[in-house]
Amino acid sequence: MPYYEVDDSTNSILNIISGDSFCTEVSLVSNDEIKYIGKIFGWCFDWRSESNLIDREVYKLTIVGNQKIIQGLISLSVKADHVYINFLESARFNFGKQKLYEGITGNLLAFACQLSFQRGKNGFVAFEAKYCMLEHYTNTYGASEREGHLMVLDTLAAEKLVEKYFKS
Repeated sequence: MPYYEVDDSTNSILNIISGDSFCTEVSLVSNDEIKYIGKIFGWCFDWRSESNLIDREVYKLTIVGNQKIIQGLISLSVKADHVYINFLESARFNFGKQKLYEGITGNLLAFACQLSFQRGKNGFVAFEAKYCMLEHYTNTYGASEREGHLMVLDTLAAEKLVEKYFKS
């Protein structure tokens, strides 16, 4: 399976305007924070409802030293043999032609893979992708397409993502 570089940064996101790289961290979204993460604040998904589901863990991606500005969010469920990504979303200012930072999706996918290894799932991660994104996830992150729009990151792809984003 071909595997391509995610981006030029490691464990960081890249500011498109300045070219500066900023180290990132991923942490659980708190109950206080979830109040300010919703459609009225520019997010597409209903993260408040998502965080209330018992089988979900919602994490935020932030720049180290700046936990107040959320760069992206991910909802994960730990299944019997893999970690499932329910939702993944970049902040409004991080997608499209006018995005401020790149590397959000790669960081969050790598985190899901790392969590899969930590929880004894051998790095396996699965998620549904829009049809127009299937080739992108395959070429950019090493995911493979299964039935329908189901994408899977296997142990090898997960190891590469974790090494790319979380090496010391």
